[in-house]
Amino acid sequence: MPGLITSTTTVAPQVVPKRRRALPAVWMRAGTSKGLYLHRKDLPQSQQDWSSVITRVMGSYDADPKQLDGIGGATSTTSKVAVISRSSRPDADVDYTFVQVTIGAPKLDMTGNCGNIASGVGPFAVDEGLINVLPGQKQVQVRVFNTNTNSVMVETVQVDDEGHFLEDGDCKLPGLCSVGSRVQMGFSKPAGAMTGKLLPSGRAMNTILVQASFNSEPIPIQVSLVDAANPFCLVDSATLPNFYHKEGPGATASINFIEKIRREAAVLMGLAKSTDEAALTRGTPKIAVLSRPNTSNDRSSVDFQVVAYSMGKVHGSLQLTGAVCLGTAACTKGTVAYELREGSSDVRKRQDSPIESVDMPELETVRLRHPGGDMDVDVRLDAESQVEEVVVFRTARRLFEGKVYYLG
Repeated sequence: MPGLITSTTTVAPQVVPKRRRALPAVWMRAGTSKGLYLHRKDLPQSQQDWSSVITRVMGSYDADPKQLDGIGGATSTTSKVAVISRSSRPDADVDYTFVQVTIGAPKLDMTGNCGNIASGVGPFAVDEGLINVLPGQKQVQVRVFNTNTNSVMVETVQVDDEGHFLEDGDCKLPGLCSVGSRVQMGFSKPAGAMTGKLLPSGRAMNTILVQASFNSEPIPIQVSLVDAANPFCLVDSATLPNFYHKEGPGATASINFIEKIRREAAVLMGLAKSTDEAALTRGTPKIAVLSRPNTSNDRSSVDFQVVAYSMGKVHGSLQLTGAVCLGTAACTKGTVAYELREGSSDVRKRQDSPIESVDMPELETVRLRHPGGDMDVDVRLDAESQVEEVVVFRTARRLFEGKVYYLG
């Protein structure tokens, strides 16, 4: 009709509210870390879909650095996940995938292993019935295949009369106040966990040039790039600039400088094509600063001191894979760890050294000190003095089990 005005009504799309969902889970303290232990069958079939579940559960989905809407503890050592299933491999009992949940961003990092969280996999597998425990057994061996590094660990776990993990014991870890039963961790042939080579750069020691500021002269930093259990950049403390020693390893300037070294190391190790790409994955490679013991008395009890970094912060103790890597490096001639252990004198005159072999006895005990205390690492060598196995000890405890809820 003339003059008739018509209008079109636009209907807004209906927003489907998120539902509360439940995920069966176990929360454990393993070594000097805490993490969420999950059955693989309870997560989405595709690993690419894990992020939307795990970041919500841990509290990183909304980029909250406090992880208040999840169960994460807002530190790198309490924002970890282990995903476990029975293994179809003939050399393993269970498969284990480690997940580092980023704090303050909805991201997962699965590029490396965590030895502390790994030490809880054997106890979890026993208590969850993934391992057959025979009547009367006092301990069982659990062969754990780590999918992150394609390597097998053998965990010796104590069990009680009912076939459950026996937590009580007298083993005390540096950096931990409580005691527990020993979980023996054997890392078989740890060399080349991610790169396929013990020394990915082809040298036992490299010199990396790093600028402290935009206009400053590059500073030569001596490092060893070692891939054993996890890839690590081991930094000689004596070659670091004065502000590192004056302000301390946790100062902002020190952390920024160490991160620059780590990014350069990632490129040299073949883990990133550029330093910009290396900045996107802060967990790989890991980095640690090594130095001589403070006093002559300390030198009789430990071989060297170590300050490790985790996700851009000073680690309160030391990653277990860091201990494995350091033990391996200390038995590899020419590395920073080896020369500190041997008491090399003028470190500033050392040149980049090629790979060399050295005659070693069958068993070496490497003694190291980290911020949490002292630690011994046993290194077993084969007839060619190559590292056959690195053995360390941890404790673990099951803290709670049930369901963790998230909106999805």
